[in-house]
Amino acid sequence: MPPPPAQPPAAPPPPPGPADPARAVAVALLNLTGLGLGYALMRRRLAMAVCLIVTVVLLVIALPAEPDGVSGGVLTAYLVFLALAAGHGAVRGLRTPLAWPPRSPVAVLLGLVLLAAPVGGVVLYDGAREEATQQMLLDRLDQADRLVRTATSKPFTTAEPDYTKALGVYRDLSRDHADSRAAKRVPDRLNTYYKTVGAPYDERKYCEAIAPLNYLRSVPDTMGEKELGALVGWPDDRLATSLYECGLPGLGSATGGAETGGHLYELLTTFPHSAQAARVEPAVSSAIDKVAKDLKGGEPCAANETMRNLAEQAKALPGDAAGLSAALDEDAGKARKHVQSGTYACGVDQYKDGKFDEAQDTMNDFTGTYKNDKNRARAKKIAIAAEIAQDEPAAGKRLPTMASGGGITVTISNDSPEAVEILYTGPVTGSVKLKACDGCKRYQSSVAASAGACQGGKNYPSKTISLPAGTTYFLHKSTGGSASTGTDTTKIEPGYTYTECAYVVEGLGTGF
Repeated sequence: MPPPPAQPPAAPPPPPGPADPARAVAVALLNLTGLGLGYALMRRRLAMAVCLIVTVVLLVIALPAEPDGVSGGVLTAYLVFLALAAGHGAVRGLRTPLAWPPRSPVAVLLGLVLLAAPVGGVVLYDGAREEATQQMLLDRLDQADRLVRTATSKPFTTAEPDYTKALGVYRDLSRDHADSRAAKRVPDRLNTYYKTVGAPYDERKYCEAIAPLNYLRSVPDTMGEKELGALVGWPDDRLATSLYECGLPGLGSATGGAETGGHLYELLTTFPHSAQAARVEPAVSSAIDKVAKDLKGGEPCAANETMRNLAEQAKALPGDAAGLSAALDEDAGKARKHVQSGTYACGVDQYKDGKFDEAQDTMNDFTGTYKNDKNRARAKKIAIAAEIAQDEPAAGKRLPTMASGGGITVTISNDSPEAVEILYTGPVTGSVKLKACDGCKRYQSSVAASAGACQGGKNYPSKTISLPAGTTYFLHKSTGGSASTGTDTTKIEPGYTYTECAYVVEGLGTGF
């Protein structure tokens, strides 16, 4: 079988056309559109497809528009690609005829017209990105608003971090995005912010309002006074009122700042020239007068403790800046005088209630503190009777009077090696002190003491007192260091003389 005939050689490519600079410019402009239109007019479909793919990838990355836009690296790479496509297309289009339009000037004009599309797209994209930024800032503002709204349901100490975080957002919007729509809404938000944080004041929860109002006074440190305007002084009068109203119940209370004056102290130091500060001293004076009436009531001890606290508070309150020092000093002095009479009234009430140990302590404190008081002498007698009544409750059935003396002689002797004090109460109340007996010893038993006490013919220390008829209660206590005590109850009758002998039984204490 004969071989197939040889194929004729391929025809040589047509020679390049004459150079046309206008056509090269047209192809470059059309490729700058990013759609590869210059390649399309030169029938270079693969190159056109590459351009379209690269542009589509860019659109996928860029859309939808975000506040940050396309990253600088991606954008730079795309611009370099367009420049390469334009340069490559210009080189190819210099001698390659276009499928359409037939005239190069028309192609240049077409390229210029179509180039407006990507330029317009850039403008639209920038607008979309700006709108996205505005929406992002509005969302940030809305998040801060939600923080403020939800914080109202929490105690202030728990809610404070949320308030602080929201305030930081308002500050950043005002300072870093002053021209944004969100920033223009911040002044209204700040008004709401102040009203929300300070809401306990409007609800008359004055004690709860103090902490949030103090917090609002620190807001200018974060926002700046210029941004806040009239809000800078918004908390002041409300805080002054809250300090006053919350401080009033603490007058006279140990838990209300007896040593410092509590919230009233803060009021006088923070707002000394306010109308609320001017009301502090009259309130203190009125409280003292009210408690003074309670000293004559059924609970004088409680009233006296309140009066003591009022005296300390009046002394501690800083009245210098407010011009109240002299009046507060006068109030403190008035309260101290009431404490003096109140201490005595308290001791009497304790005695009548059978609280003899408390009555003794109160009256001893009274006699030791107020040496010139008209009731000091009787207070001493009440303290004596209260001490006896702790061992002999029957001795406390009657409040001691100032009566003294009587027609019946009682001689008291000390047959012990320790100094003793004899307390007595009944129709009259008093005490006798006897020094230790030289040469006297402790008895080994009660039987020995009964048989031999004051019977040894010694020169026993002794004193004679006169008592009226009636039952008298005696308490013998050692003052020589052993703290021994003993009691005796004697019915004193006319026509007799009585002797009492104090002695000490080893291991058993003192006796009569």
